[in-house]
Amino acid sequence: MVSEILLVVLFPSQLSTAQIVKCRVYNPHHPPHTYHQPGDLIIGGIISHGGFISSPIDFTEDPPPALLEDFIVVSKAYQHILALEFAVKEINENSQILPNLTLGFYIYDSYDNARKTYHATMLLISTLERLIPNYICNIQHSLIAVIGGLDSQVSIHVATILDIYKIPQLIYGTSPIMNHKTPGLPFYQMAPQEALQYKGILSLLLHFRWMWIGVLIMNDDNGERFVQSVFSEFSRNGVCFAFIERIPKYSFDDKFQEMLQQGIKIYDQVMGSNAIALVVYGDSYSIVFVRWFPYLSGLEEVVNKPKGKVLIITAQMELVSFLYQRDWDTELFHGALAFTLHSNDPPGFKSFLENTNPFSTKGDGFIKDFWKQTFGCVFPNTVLGNVENGDICTGEEKLENLPAPFFEMSMTGHSYSIYNAVYALGYALDALFSSRRKNTAMVHGGRLKLQNQPLWFEAQPFSVCSESCHPGSSKKVKEGEPFCCYDCIQCPDGKFSDQEDVDDCKKCSDEDYPSNTRDFCIPKDISFLSYQEHLGMGLAGATLFFCITTLLVLGTFMKHHNTPIVKANNRDLTYILLISLLLCFLCTLLFIGRPHKVTCLLRQTAFGIIFSVAVSCVLAKTITVVLAFMATKPGSKMRKWLGKTLANSIVLFCSLLQVGICIVWLSTSPPYPDVDMHSVTGEIVLECNEGCVTMFYSALGYMGFLSILCFMVAFLARKLPDSFNEAKFITFSMVVFCGVWLSFVPGYLSSKGKYIVAVEIFSILASSSGLLGCIFSPKCFILVLRPKLNNRNQLIRRI
Repeated sequence: MVSEILLVVLFPSQLSTAQIVKCRVYNPHHPPHTYHQPGDLIIGGIISHGGFISSPIDFTEDPPPALLEDFIVVSKAYQHILALEFAVKEINENSQILPNLTLGFYIYDSYDNARKTYHATMLLISTLERLIPNYICNIQHSLIAVIGGLDSQVSIHVATILDIYKIPQLIYGTSPIMNHKTPGLPFYQMAPQEALQYKGILSLLLHFRWMWIGVLIMNDDNGERFVQSVFSEFSRNGVCFAFIERIPKYSFDDKFQEMLQQGIKIYDQVMGSNAIALVVYGDSYSIVFVRWFPYLSGLEEVVNKPKGKVLIITAQMELVSFLYQRDWDTELFHGALAFTLHSNDPPGFKSFLENTNPFSTKGDGFIKDFWKQTFGCVFPNTVLGNVENGDICTGEEKLENLPAPFFEMSMTGHSYSIYNAVYALGYALDALFSSRRKNTAMVHGGRLKLQNQPLWFEAQPFSVCSESCHPGSSKKVKEGEPFCCYDCIQCPDGKFSDQEDVDDCKKCSDEDYPSNTRDFCIPKDISFLSYQEHLGMGLAGATLFFCITTLLVLGTFMKHHNTPIVKANNRDLTYILLISLLLCFLCTLLFIGRPHKVTCLLRQTAFGIIFSVAVSCVLAKTITVVLAFMATKPGSKMRKWLGKTLANSIVLFCSLLQVGICIVWLSTSPPYPDVDMHSVTGEIVLECNEGCVTMFYSALGYMGFLSILCFMVAFLARKLPDSFNEAKFITFSMVVFCGVWLSFVPGYLSSKGKYIVAVEIFSILASSSGLLGCIFSPKCFILVLRPKLNNRNQLIRRI
């Protein structure tokens, strides 16, 4: 008795346009009761019976042509089918492998649709073509394994069901990404681990000294995994990322226009960047999107025109084309560096391809659609008896005449993985049946027969107290119970676990932080207050505005140098104060940008000294006002204190005290560039470490002391008789100053990252502008708008 073992291969939807059609399968070597009756449904594929690779399939009803025209075909993937058929043919013709057993297969098209993939998988584990879950009446056809798919999502959908029945799946595409919803699904990957490619790409970049690169990835989990895998390693070796762009999923529905607009933005980013090397990671058909690049340059929205780029393409991608891209230019790929899967040309495969045509091949539900769309011809309609418009397909068309993006005569890497998968299963089954023959064979009537039992690979039974803890969690032993009984708790903030059943979660490195699911680490972004961001630009703009305003005030006073209002209250102090305020505004620019050694040394010390000079000038002006009124009293001895000597001495003495504090600070524990990796989640903050915090607050406290002293003196002198008593304006300016710096301390302590710097810049601008506005705006009003009030008589109030 001859049995048949079935393999099933699931492919992405771009492979073919096969539809569900009515068909009848017959085999002249089997009795009539094995026929499939007309009207039975079979998904377009190949069926093997009784030792024959492909039994003839007589289609009683062809798919309507209108339906077929709605599909887009990647003709190059048709070689995957032929590689599978060739491998099965070799095994069945080899008497050394699986004697008396026939290896057959079905081919299902997933249509890149989860619902259809699940439906096809349920058909596999039910009675042939009758969806009755868990019910199989035909033990002649035993499902032994599934090969596929090329898309990792297809593999996950299939494995979700196959895992219940312990049916193995051999994948030849990208390794699927597991998460807490799909733990431990059975996969056997035919292609090498992708981590080897990442090392190869890094070696290539370092060899050519391409340290500034762009990255194009698919907008899916595989693309994100690629970035997570290479970012840290590449960065440690000095490779920087100019940009990371995500390729949208290829679509021909109503979202095509949206996808095209995304493509224009990506093209503009890629071509506008000065990064010459471009690493492209995607699935087998991602290259189709990249092929649009030369044509996007013709659209009005595109700013950057094409320029030379070196593409570095990962092995999963293939140089393929949709049929509408037949005549498109491939200049973009000239000089591209592509990794490739290992491949080989088995003997006889090329002649097998040369002999393939739609008239000699039986049982292939894909070949006519492939032939029609690849060669641009039509087949006569055998049902209606007429001929469709167009060139007639004769079967004389040659596959070897097709360009490489449409079909290759040598076996590709993906096809070779399928070929190896079939042989791996063949040898595994041969070893399994050889073992069973020794243990389960029984003699009945002198004839040796195998027990007629279905296969699936018996599952190992489980006996556990608690379910496994998935990645992202750890075990917590239950009190009063054995250690094998535990609860699963999510990893705390800052920790992760990438394996099952861990006792404790691990910390990410300082350069990384845990994902939301706590099952892997994500590289941190580098953060500092820069001119390129809105906050930095806004603060720099405010600084420029106040600098210009201060210069205008200084120019106005110099223009009216000899007028009474300028000479009042010591004009030399006024000029020193204005210049000090100008330098204070300019000091804020030291706080913006990437911290360096020089800027860190000058930030606090330069501002502390300059601002102390400004406050000292205000104090000197206030004391001068008090002494001036005291000197007007009869018999007063204060006249000898009046003059420039006292004012200059006050400014010099008060400023030198702050200089001394800063000298001690710089000589003992000066500020320096530092990296804060813990304050802000997900960011590496570049900052200036203040060194000795005590000295920092000493410098700040000294400025506060001068301000309070100035405020007290000005407050006492605010009601002295004079038509222009400057003390009341100084009083108000000191109220603003003290209010700003008192609120600075809690704001500084509660802020994190670059916002600490922003708080300090804002405080400097606010306090300096308060002095400028409160003290000088009344004088500027008189100088510019009311010049008649600028005379001596108006400045003296009679008592």
